[in-house]
Amino acid sequence: MSMSRAANPADVMKRTRVRYLILLLIFVITTFNYADRATLSVTGSAMRAEFGFDAIRMGYIFSAFSWAYVLSQIPAGWLLDRFGARRVYAASIFLWSLFTLLQSTIGLLGSAATAVTALFVLRFMMGAAEAPAFPANAKVVASWFPTQERGTASAIFNAAQYFAAVVFTPLMAWLTHAFGWHHVYIVMGVAGLALAITWLSVMKNPVDHPRVNRQELEYIEEGGGIVRGHQRAGSAGAKSNAVGWPVVKQLLTNRMLLGVYLAQYCINVLTYFFLTWFPIYLVQARHMTILQAGFVASLPAICGFTGGVLGGVISDGLIRRGHSLTLARKAPIVGGMLLSSCIIGCNYVDTDWLVVALMSLAFFGKGIGALGWAVVADTSPKEAIGLSGSIFNMFGNVAGIVTPIVIGYLVAQSGSFNGALAFVGINALITVFSYLVIVKDIKRVELRA
Repeated sequence: MSMSRAANPADVMKRTRVRYLILLLIFVITTFNYADRATLSVTGSAMRAEFGFDAIRMGYIFSAFSWAYVLSQIPAGWLLDRFGARRVYAASIFLWSLFTLLQSTIGLLGSAATAVTALFVLRFMMGAAEAPAFPANAKVVASWFPTQERGTASAIFNAAQYFAAVVFTPLMAWLTHAFGWHHVYIVMGVAGLALAITWLSVMKNPVDHPRVNRQELEYIEEGGGIVRGHQRAGSAGAKSNAVGWPVVKQLLTNRMLLGVYLAQYCINVLTYFFLTWFPIYLVQARHMTILQAGFVASLPAICGFTGGVLGGVISDGLIRRGHSLTLARKAPIVGGMLLSSCIIGCNYVDTDWLVVALMSLAFFGKGIGALGWAVVADTSPKEAIGLSGSIFNMFGNVAGIVTPIVIGYLVAQSGSFNGALAFVGINALITVFSYLVIVKDIKRVELRA
């Protein structure tokens, strides 16, 4: 692991902090990314009433996003390593925002069957458009942050999923209640289009950014940051090899990475329960109104956001105290996911406040344990960070296909969410097994020639 030299106090005073501006920008973008994914979970009850979806059909519509998102991961990683995060991410934001905006029009198509088909297609296209987002975040963090700050930076952008729920779930619930579900998609789509333009105007590699001074650039580079991004990161041969199938094979046969991939799938089971069925659970199983569910859902999200930032701070703090990278990353992940398994306890309590308390505790633990993207930035081959992140994200987001469909069937067959919550809690425990038994030392993978 590359560490920066002891800092001269004068250099620290002179050092710019442009990397924090870049982190703020990817945090805002990721907030919109998750808010757009969650639009259907908030508007779903109103749309089911209008178009007559049953629980199983709703599960398939929820999964449409993830089918495309998973299938597009490797092409997205290739594009990121070939063209860089700036251009690919801008196109991604623009397209997913456009498809979000178009979802506002499905009520104009006449029959309910046509509207359902159009919604599935638009959610599918949105999933394909969002595929580069998280690998791009990992690539940007690997470029802009030294190792000892990378856990916190990764945790902050990953915690945007909770911030999205805190800010946008109540907002989208209010828009649905006050103006109708169509307005949710209009507001989110237009805001995202503006965000794509902002990204293009602000984002550059550290070595090319006009506001980065020599002290900050040296601090990032000496601490392990890949300051030139995808450009000139290695020899032409290495760069060419980095986008080929031999590299994919190397990544898929690495035991450490396979353990990380399995764990990310299990962590994302919790994520997709929250993004898809959780507000519906509050409405159907706990008999809340859509407006109440929107505000109640923000409470676990606040805890998830707090846990997410805390997990990164704890991990980086362990590194600065001299602990190994393996211990620093594994300890918060294992502890957090053990805490998340308390979601099963919701099956054994009747009062709403206890349900919300257990959900909040579970998502606080999930936030602490959600350090997978920091592990990706730590372990990916320098020549193929985009591709490595995309494979990781592909495995993780298979949960977005499986989770809503499995829960849809469990709810349809039993008439309750008890089996669904047990399913989510068991996946938290599998994450613990994966990091303790399958993943050995956490270190950067070196590609074979």
